[in-house]
Amino acid sequence: MKIGIVGKPSSGKSTFFSAATMVDVPIAAYPFTTIKPNVAISAVQLKCPHVELGLKNCSGVAPSTSASKNCEGVRIAPVQLIDVAGLVPDAHLGKGRGNEFLTDLMDADALIHIVDLSGKTDANGNATLGHDPAGDIEFLEKEIDYWLQGILEKNWKNIERKSKSGTELYESVYDQLSGLKIDKGRVKELVTSGYADLLDLATRIRKASKPIIIAGNKIDTLDGKNNYDRLKDRVMPLSADSELALMRAQKAGLIAYIRGNAFFMPLEKLNGKPEAIAALEQIKKSTLDVFKTTGMLELLHNVVFDVLEYIPVYPVEDENKFTDGKGRVLPDVKLMKKGSTALDLAFAVHTSIGEGFIGAIDARTKKRIGKDYVLKANDIIKIQKK
Repeated sequence: MKIGIVGKPSSGKSTFFSAATMVDVPIAAYPFTTIKPNVAISAVQLKCPHVELGLKNCSGVAPSTSASKNCEGVRIAPVQLIDVAGLVPDAHLGKGRGNEFLTDLMDADALIHIVDLSGKTDANGNATLGHDPAGDIEFLEKEIDYWLQGILEKNWKNIERKSKSGTELYESVYDQLSGLKIDKGRVKELVTSGYADLLDLATRIRKASKPIIIAGNKIDTLDGKNNYDRLKDRVMPLSADSELALMRAQKAGLIAYIRGNAFFMPLEKLNGKPEAIAALEQIKKSTLDVFKTTGMLELLHNVVFDVLEYIPVYPVEDENKFTDGKGRVLPDVKLMKKGSTALDLAFAVHTSIGEGFIGAIDARTKKRIGKDYVLKANDIIKIQKK
């Protein structure tokens, strides 16, 4: 699973990426700070099943600030993020190196579109005042649609010629867009169901292959909050600056903070640092007291669990003790696409395990299950292999 972080320049994409992954990338208030895409791992948080199983603890990784990092009911699962350089109007025509940047995001399963709600950057990411962010919401979808339309138009005569010689039209369309991470059966459905023109087909393909979630950034500013109140039926709230500051303060040992919490606890190291105290108090006043969150965790959860429909599944080797081969309790979690089977899980663990699959056991019920068993959220599965 890959989630692309996109938007116009200077909207806060790189700040979001740094806060989500704690990987330092260039951040500056000028367009095209990012050129090559940054790729790193973030995480979503899960309710660990060891609690309902009555187990004392587990060996999974937790979003904890304690030294042990042991799971205490909440744990994390990794998610890959791609920070793509800023896109501007007419990017599909190559403006701002747009074609290159559009190509970078095609490998993503979904896109988080970061929109600057403060109104302090224009459509090209340059400093301004009073810009209406409502117009920024639609432009990204249009740029991707026009870009895909251009790819299809460029090769449409060859596609039609192949269809006349016996190749199904949808197969040629699929081959043309093979890097788009879209199911071949879905392309067949979109092509054969009819479309008004190539732009209409491109739009349908984009919607099917690149769902877009709108993140209204900079809600910690007065204009940002006002614009959020006006556009909240279309965007999810976000303060990437607040999240990055809180995560850096936690890393420095100044506060105890777990992503998604509406509070943080100052530690002794914060004493004697009036500037840091004032900055944290401002974050609490402008973001946490108003929105109860910075919005970071909610965005990631919405994409992973609601939009892409992934579920957590726990593979084990001992179905009675819920442990792996080293005796560790529930050490691993796999995020599997809804509708995945026990065989899919086996391949997700390792190719050799999938190839040697002979059956599986539901560790909760101790019942034997076959390769076609459809996984459920929080299933604990023992894979049996040759």
